[in-house]
Order: sequence, then structure tokens, then C-alpha cells
Amino acid sequence: MLLEVLGSALLGLALAGAALRALAQRLPSPRTVLVSGVLGALFGAWLTQFALGPGHNTLFATLVGSVLVSAVVLSLLLRPASGRRRSSRRAPFSLPSQG
Repeated sequence: MLLEVLGSALLGLALAGAALRALAQRLPSPRTVLVSGVLGALFGAWLTQFALGPGHNTLFATLVGSVLVSAVVLSLLLRPASGRRRSSRRAPFSLPSQG
């Protein structure tokens, strides 16, 4: 169990570091990203263990579950890309007019 916790925390930290390296402009502070990655991975490991139930303690499944949940948590931190946006001349949910 200790190996699963340490492995999940390290994988969450690695995933958060990779996200910071690739998407630094679109993420909040590095401390927030790193903590969210680790906590998401730990929650994912717990959730995977809970979903599998007793007798199905596989290290690989737990680590995959932790990485997936950590990736979801990190994706929630992303902000829209800053850049030129199209200006919409129509009001939202309006129908095009014939004329």
C-alpha cells in the first residue's frame, strides 16, 4: 500500500511538472499546479482502490487510475489561451436572419 501511495504521488508530481513545462502560460501558479497534481493522483489512487474492492489490489490499475484522475484535475486548472479572438456580431443563441 505504501508503494501505491508513493508511486501515485510521484506520478502526479511528474504529470504536474510536465503540464507546467508545456502549458505554463495557461496555468495558475506553479505551487497550485504541483499540489493539485499530487492531490489528484492520491485521490485517484484511493478512488481506484475503492472501485476495485477488496481482493483486487493491483499496483498497475491503481497507478493508471491515479494518473487519469490527476490529469482531469490538472485540466480543470487550464485557462483559455490568450490571443486574438473572433468578434461575434450575433447575439448568443440568435438565429440568422433572411435578408
